[in-house]
Amino acid sequence: MDATHPDASLAPDPVQARQQADIDWNELGFSYIRTDLRYLAHWRGGEWSGGTLTADNVLHIAEGSTALHYGQQCFEGLKAYRSADGSINLFRPDQNAARMARSCARLLMPEVPEEMFVEACRQVVAANERFVPPHGTGGALYLRPFVIGVGDNIGVRTAPEFIFSVFCVPVGPYFKGGLTPHNFVTSQYDRAAPNGTGAAKVGGNYAASLLPGAQAKAAQESGRHFADVIYLDPTTHTKIEEVGAANFFAITRDGRRFVTPKSPSILESITKYSLLHLAEHRLGLEVEEGDVYIGDLGQFGEAGACGTAAVITPIGGIQHGDDFHVFYSETEVGPVTRRLYDELVGIQFGERPAPDGWIVKV
Repeated sequence: MDATHPDASLAPDPVQARQQADIDWNELGFSYIRTDLRYLAHWRGGEWSGGTLTADNVLHIAEGSTALHYGQQCFEGLKAYRSADGSINLFRPDQNAARMARSCARLLMPEVPEEMFVEACRQVVAANERFVPPHGTGGALYLRPFVIGVGDNIGVRTAPEFIFSVFCVPVGPYFKGGLTPHNFVTSQYDRAAPNGTGAAKVGGNYAASLLPGAQAKAAQESGRHFADVIYLDPTTHTKIEEVGAANFFAITRDGRRFVTPKSPSILESITKYSLLHLAEHRLGLEVEEGDVYIGDLGQFGEAGACGTAAVITPIGGIQHGDDFHVFYSETEVGPVTRRLYDELVGIQFGERPAPDGWIVKV
């Protein structure tokens, strides 16, 4: 498939493509909105084809595709941001490319070269510029690159062919309310197995999270509602690992240390590592990756979930068994969390200076 797909009705009108999409930017949530074009490339015979843009948002794959039966697939998430001068920023796409390469290697899939990955993202943003939310609305254009195993197959083996694609969706806050505290509850389920695929961004990890996430949202404890679950380490269930589909961080009560869990089954969040850098080099905090025990939450005055989709979601409190621990407040954002958020978002939207290499202009 290419941009001249035979179904001409799918092709965007070139005049319309230059106009802003008819969207209420202030009411954007995190849901699918069809945009004009997406990138598509095939791996056959040991190499990637030249990618093309297509208006078709439906993939046509073999019924025996390994992505369908054996979960041989991975994906990424990153955003494009509109600056005040109208230009568009991609935030650290090289890091997403590197993480996708690690995920592909873990699942015996061909790696997408960094240059190809970044160029695909640039093409998709440029082709869908009218869907990039205006500066000041808080919205962004979310990009979803993915690799899937396809082709005629039935055995448990790596696929004979692969698809690399990137599509985009304009989004607002992942959790309703934006930068407001949310409560979470620990889960007895495990997000990933020890020495499994927890460090790779693969669909199976997320499929396993659907039931505990739904149970958390349906639960109430003393009138409190929960946004999602806190996953503990799968070996001992004593240490925090992730917050739903996001990474966890905390600030010590003296406001001097930024602490985040470290484990081989945690997905390495690009947002988290960006916050580690900013906490140390912009806020002057001590930073630490290590064990965060669920029984030691009293040492922390603030906490949050972080990731591309969530950006930073302050954690008001965590329910663990019969105990509910409140950090800074269930209604107010802590001062260090606020500074970190302002610094990160300011860089992404071009309002604050970025460390070298963090911003790629489209």
